[in-house]
Amino acid sequence: MNRVAPAFAAFALAIAVSLSPDGAMASIFQAHKSPAADPAAVQSAADIQRAIDEERYLDAHTMIEEALVSGTKDPMILILAGELGLAQKDYAGAFSRFSAIEKVPTVQARALQGEGIALAGQGRSKEAIEKLRAAVAADPAAWRAWNALGQEFDDTQDWQAADGAYQHALAASNDPAIVLNNRGFSRLLQRRLEEAVDDFVAALEKRPGLEIARTNLRLAMAMRGEYDRATAGGVAEDRAAVLNNAGFAAILRGDYDRAEELLREAIKAKGEYYGRASANLELAEALKAHAAPPTKIAADAH
Repeated sequence: MNRVAPAFAAFALAIAVSLSPDGAMASIFQAHKSPAADPAAVQSAADIQRAIDEERYLDAHTMIEEALVSGTKDPMILILAGELGLAQKDYAGAFSRFSAIEKVPTVQARALQGEGIALAGQGRSKEAIEKLRAAVAADPAAWRAWNALGQEFDDTQDWQAADGAYQHALAASNDPAIVLNNRGFSRLLQRRLEEAVDDFVAALEKRPGLEIARTNLRLAMAMRGEYDRATAGGVAEDRAAVLNNAGFAAILRGDYDRAEELLREAIKAKGEYYGRASANLELAEALKAHAAPPTKIAADAH
């Protein structure tokens, strides 16, 4: 969901398309078990969800099509068809699937949540907020809707509303690591650096493999001027990106000399043309010449 020019550093913010209930990526599927539930339909939905969780999107698509051709009346199949669209960033297709069943009481909150996330993915913020608010009104425990609301409020710099949304998301979340990361990024945007670091560390404690939180933690450290900590370690293939982000953080701090050093290191580490770092280096040099520090964070991933 790129919303600013790619000349800037790649800030990492995960949008929660949650996948498995154990927290590896938390599940958006809760089996609709009831006395009248069709066991075959429940199993089919579970199989589709598992395929989405494991990023076996072709398998998931095949199973969804087979279910629809068989004439299933189970609305969960359309919910999962929408979730597959979200996972593949087919936001228009996902919206179409969700909107077809938003009036079905048993899945209404999930359908509204999916519509809101799909609209956000298309940059239709006002409509997204309307749908997401409807989702949490229908189900206050719809944590992904709260999380997406937080991101929309971040974009408009409505920080109080964003804080409230993330708090609701955390209270109901099946995947607190995702929400902690996103709240941390929100706090980073607000220059609440100590709190941002705390959130990123907490996210990594809950899910050590959440690389997006590790990237954001490095960025927060760099914005505190802790460049050595921010660039320490890291595998060879991401070294250039780590240095680039640290260099951009130095720009934001008005530390142009250090920014130039880090960005030149990033270009060298890349070993080939590195457009983003080169653009950031030009920015650092221009700002240094005019002694005019930037006034806000710019990100190309939200």
